[in-house]
Amino acid sequence: MGPRSGRGLYLGRRAAALLAALLLALLAALLALAALHGRCRREAPPSPAPAAPGPAAPPGPAPASGSSGRRLPRHLLPLHYDLELWPRVRPGEAGPFAFSGQVNITVRCRQDTDAAVLHSSGLRSGAAAVRGPLPEAGAAVEVVGLRQEEGEVAVLELRGRLRAGRRYVLQLGFQGLLKEDLDGLFLTRYTDQGRSSMLIASQLEPTYARTVYPCFDEPAMKATFNIRIVHDPSYVALSNMPAIDVSEMKDENGSLWTVTTFNTSLKMPTYLTAFVICNFDYVTRTERGNEIRIWARKEAVKNGYVDYALSITGPIFSFLEDLFNISYPLPKTDLVALPDFGAGAMENWGLMTFQESSLMYLPSDKFTSRKAMIAIIVSHEIGHQWFGNLVTMNWWNDLWLKEGLASYFECLGAMFVEPKLSLDKIFYDHVVQPVLREDNEIGVRSLSESEDKFKGSFSLMALFDSITYNKGASITWMLSGFLSEKLFFRALTLYLEEFSFSNANQDDLWSHIQMVVDSQDEVKLPAPVKQIMDSWTCQNGFPVLTLNLTTGTISQEQFLNKKNENSTDSYNNTWIIPISWMRNGSSQPLMWLDKSNKVFPEMQVSESEYDWILLNVNISGYYRVNYDQLNLKRLVHLLENDPKSIPAVSRFQLIDDVFALTQFGYIQIETALELTKYLAREDELFIWNMVLLNLVPENLESTLKNYEVYPLLKKYLLKRMLPIYHYYAGFIRQNVDALEGDYFAQVYLEKLFETACWLGLQDCLNLSSELYAKWMDNPEYKIPFFIRRTVCCYGISMGSEKEWNFAWEMYNHTDSTKEDKDILLSAMSCAKESWLLYRYLQYGLSDTLFSSNCTSIIILYVVTKDIGHRIAWEFVTENWPLLGERYGKELLHDVLKVMGRFVNTDVQIQELQVFYNVTLEEDERVATTLLLELTKSENMERRELLIKVASWLQKNVDD
Repeated sequence: MGPRSGRGLYLGRRAAALLAALLLALLAALLALAALHGRCRREAPPSPAPAAPGPAAPPGPAPASGSSGRRLPRHLLPLHYDLELWPRVRPGEAGPFAFSGQVNITVRCRQDTDAAVLHSSGLRSGAAAVRGPLPEAGAAVEVVGLRQEEGEVAVLELRGRLRAGRRYVLQLGFQGLLKEDLDGLFLTRYTDQGRSSMLIASQLEPTYARTVYPCFDEPAMKATFNIRIVHDPSYVALSNMPAIDVSEMKDENGSLWTVTTFNTSLKMPTYLTAFVICNFDYVTRTERGNEIRIWARKEAVKNGYVDYALSITGPIFSFLEDLFNISYPLPKTDLVALPDFGAGAMENWGLMTFQESSLMYLPSDKFTSRKAMIAIIVSHEIGHQWFGNLVTMNWWNDLWLKEGLASYFECLGAMFVEPKLSLDKIFYDHVVQPVLREDNEIGVRSLSESEDKFKGSFSLMALFDSITYNKGASITWMLSGFLSEKLFFRALTLYLEEFSFSNANQDDLWSHIQMVVDSQDEVKLPAPVKQIMDSWTCQNGFPVLTLNLTTGTISQEQFLNKKNENSTDSYNNTWIIPISWMRNGSSQPLMWLDKSNKVFPEMQVSESEYDWILLNVNISGYYRVNYDQLNLKRLVHLLENDPKSIPAVSRFQLIDDVFALTQFGYIQIETALELTKYLAREDELFIWNMVLLNLVPENLESTLKNYEVYPLLKKYLLKRMLPIYHYYAGFIRQNVDALEGDYFAQVYLEKLFETACWLGLQDCLNLSSELYAKWMDNPEYKIPFFIRRTVCCYGISMGSEKEWNFAWEMYNHTDSTKEDKDILLSAMSCAKESWLLYRYLQYGLSDTLFSSNCTSIIILYVVTKDIGHRIAWEFVTENWPLLGERYGKELLHDVLKVMGRFVNTDVQIQELQVFYNVTLEEDERVATTLLLELTKSENMERRELLIKVASWLQKNVDD
């Protein structure tokens, strides 16, 4: 399944972590609302709950959001499912809708039992029977009762006993409600060619199969499936395997239905079963006998929006087949672009599903960043066909075995079909660096946990996070690096061959890698593979290495906030660490640190300032490096004189490490700032993006303008930014199409230009005004998408009512995309005239113009702007009763919390506290008061930090 923090120099350390978590939680909530209800659309009232579909046992409790539920006893082992699903949906009907079905599960009894226990959640059970033992004709075991128990479990009570070693068939009818919640079997509505339509799809990972049909819903309980879907004749039905028969039947009212029967599946877990019933078109091609079809809305297919995805899917399959030397075992693969899909993408065997935006590329779009995103997502899901589908983890505690490995191979597959992309830059920037920012707190879990930790109501969805995906990919990258790709891929082939159509845990992977290591003499390891890798997967966090050049000593400790160093784990905070390094520009043999500290005589340096050491070259290891002052001074000198002598990814890592070390109290801020002196000679946008996110965090831009550091920072940064700014500004003015192959320009130019305008660079302000005026003169003109947000913001900021009114007009234009609307929604808060901002907030109150979630977003946008904070504050306090009545307290409380993030003085904090005390309930005041206390702490820490920054800038601003 596809997954996918703020950072900054000026955030207090302890306060920053908690405040950032609150902000991210709010943004996630708002984004979820936008995804579910449509960005700023009027929402339809919820449909009434449908009546029960028929008499039978009461339904089980509603599914607990992907909870692990109760583990099943191992008395019965499923071998095969015969499954019929019948969603009672007709085009044009309003609903509510239900579905019914029948499942016959062939099981092998492993231990005598008088009950059959399996998963079922939210279903109403129909008739139940048990046939067998097989193959005795007519044999049966009487079912005396069927009850639902806690833990999403159904129990068939039997009068006789099922005998060990014999086979039986459990026969169960079931009925359920077809909801629109994007989990289990769900219905979604969309528009195609101007007409409203519906489709039915499924998302069963991790534990939603039990909400669709009674089953043994655990990854190790694999079986084969014969699936049959009954549906309206105007729809086509898809499942994991090719359809082998399409027939007709009539229901009890004589109405005609189509029955699509599918071929027998391969052995697979329940979470990979998949169903789509739709009225889509498709494009197709065949690659090495694999029939590939990409399904989407008719309009999208006609316009060629899925042609790019079709062109890369087959080559990625072939690339991975050749890499593993294992053929894809299915005869067909369907990829379906769903207009609304919560998971982003899902790797169901033979029937992959995607959020529409993850699969569609407009042929008129010349730029590669969109292609790169599609290539990465498609590669991720194709990688799962081997890691997850062919070989499945025993239990969810080793989820990283599929998600981490798929996240590693997503980059390799994307680079294969888009060779202009830089693998090491993208991998570190998109995969490693974000998780290093999260995997540094004591409470963060380890990559692999014992099964005992995932019981009962534990939400398995919590495992689908950056630790599983990004850290899993990062340690895979490191493993591949110290083994060599040749040995690593050879070991993976052995692993896949051994456990095909079966299950494995991480020790199985380690043992097969060990086999390959033992069979050769080229690569020598300091310890068994399991011992090395368990130090990375079985404890949380990662190490920081401290290098002393005078003695050649390297020590390690867990990278944690210096104020919170207490940690308990079985490895005593030590890792077995591969150290790639270079000396004076020359690569050196790999070293290993296998204890808390160790002397490496090779790393002692001479007195020459040209004698320097660089560790973790190109981020080959999952750790940070803290150099002593001697080496840092030499690296600063090197960067100022010959920055290209350090590889680009290592420059990124070096600067990112020092800012992270500063934030966590390992080094002083002045040390980090020294490494920015060279930036006038830095031409890599992905490095500039990281620097600017540290020096000018997006959520503190308006705050920084209130301190004396701003004019110093402006002078210091602009002097260094001008070369790279003018380089790209030239392209934008004269030949923007020349950037179509520059991935990082398309991803990160926005931050560079936005910062240049924020710092008041006149050329940036003029360029924004020029491009915005060009758009106003010709609404068909397209502002380059990668600076569109900045241009719209500063075009309005530098303009007057005329520019604002044009944005409002374009926002309400029927042809505006969701992305365009979001950009304009933000840009309209950039106005410099107070009355325009107040009018904008008043517009937000109109229930005919905006929905409730959009109103809160408008307030949030305004509150973050230079002059907007006070205006938003006054607006909220004046309109609190109306806002509370119309939109409910929940969203408004979120707004108040975020407003607390942008207070800058203790007087403002006191004012906010008084308002909280008047408007909030007692329990709500506790949480907001805590937030304000953290804000006060952060303000004190920020003032102290900015005094140091200003002092350093005063001494260095003219260098």
